[in-house]
Amino acid sequence: MQTQCTQTEFEFSKHYRRRVTAQFDGGAISSDGGAILLREVDRRLNLLERLAACFTDYRDPARSEHSVSELVSQRVCGLALGYEDLNDHDELRHDPLLGLLAGKADPTGEERKREQDRGKALAGKSTLNRLERATDGADRYRKIVCDFEAVDELLTDLYVEAHERAPRQIVLDLDATDTPLHGRQEGRFFHGYYNHYCYLPLYIFAGEHLLCARQRTSNQDAAAGSVAELERIVKRLRRRWPKTWIVVRADSGFCREELMEWCEANKVDYVLGLARNERLLTEIAEALEAAARAHKRTGKPARRFVEFEYQTLKSWSRARRVVAKAEQIEGKQNPRFVVTSLSRKRYAAKRLYERLYCERGEMENRIKEQLSLFSDRMSTQTIRANQMRLYFSGLAYTLMLGLRRLGLEGTAWARLQTETLRRRLLKVGTRVRVTARRVWLSLAESWPWRALFETVFRRLCDPAPASA
Repeated sequence: MQTQCTQTEFEFSKHYRRRVTAQFDGGAISSDGGAILLREVDRRLNLLERLAACFTDYRDPARSEHSVSELVSQRVCGLALGYEDLNDHDELRHDPLLGLLAGKADPTGEERKREQDRGKALAGKSTLNRLERATDGADRYRKIVCDFEAVDELLTDLYVEAHERAPRQIVLDLDATDTPLHGRQEGRFFHGYYNHYCYLPLYIFAGEHLLCARQRTSNQDAAAGSVAELERIVKRLRRRWPKTWIVVRADSGFCREELMEWCEANKVDYVLGLARNERLLTEIAEALEAAARAHKRTGKPARRFVEFEYQTLKSWSRARRVVAKAEQIEGKQNPRFVVTSLSRKRYAAKRLYERLYCERGEMENRIKEQLSLFSDRMSTQTIRANQMRLYFSGLAYTLMLGLRRLGLEGTAWARLQTETLRRRLLKVGTRVRVTARRVWLSLAESWPWRALFETVFRRLCDPAPASA
């Protein structure tokens, strides 16, 4: 049995003639002092309170010390600050700053009912796990129920509210990614392309804004369920912005008759990648030869653009406009194809491919940001609970996006990834003192980003603009 450590003083090597001694006696010190800015962002967005309203709480109030609002705030803020596991919260429950972010009236926990809980303001891992195990209906063990449709609507509403006026055009980007599974989770299937067991979540973004994060099993097509999600989102967007032009953009995994037919029937334009085949390559054979000659002459990559009407032999119901890039790069040809409902008058071939379709690659950065907020931590048993985790990661991202948009726009940090933003702006040593009338946060004087902190603070304290 390992000996229990009771050492209170740690003697390090001398600094010249001075002794160097360490003790755990600094009081309540948090490493996340900059997170107080997230609290102000949430006050502007009203995100966490509305997320909590998506839950129904069947617990006995007399026996519950942590409200759903506090639990949701604790979990989302914890993810934003880099704490990926529920186990982390058994130590974080001592942190008065996180208690402040979670909305605890007693952020030190000194007024807890049971003596063994005093000094621990926040919920532990078991309580948070019960929150994530939200089910379709209450039972003896799961008494907090989440309305997933309400969370979906919240994501769309937060996007709409980020605009002061209706945009002329919005582009909805669709993509799927793999979430590796290392246990026996419900809905676990092996995926041949990714070569492991995984989920296959569907994401829909509009620029930087997350509109959909749908957990799915991987034993289905990448485009499965995308029409239903688009129908839901477009309907809600058009209710607020009836005149906004909507374009759907995705890679060839979403080039399906069902999706294109739905877009055409609902006056939504699309530009989708199209997998190459021999018929398509024959259509651009002359352009590929011309690109090869230009590359040989200049030694630089050369490309030509071609467009034509094309219909598959079986799967498409009608002919559609296809734009092709015939490119020759060092050592090989690099042809690419997209199918679109956009007319030549609105988008010429070169502009459609280079200026519209290729911007789809920016969505990869958005998915990476979900991963930096632990959207791949799908270790709970049921797919519904793992959907809840996906929501929490997505809303932590939305909170961090709010910090970028409301506090950092126009600064050198306006485009920082969430992981870098967390490390630079939120991670600062802070002493927390709670008195009867005030919570005192003493941030480290030597912190190098103080001036930027002040800038963000002033912006977040400005009156919120009116929404569209």
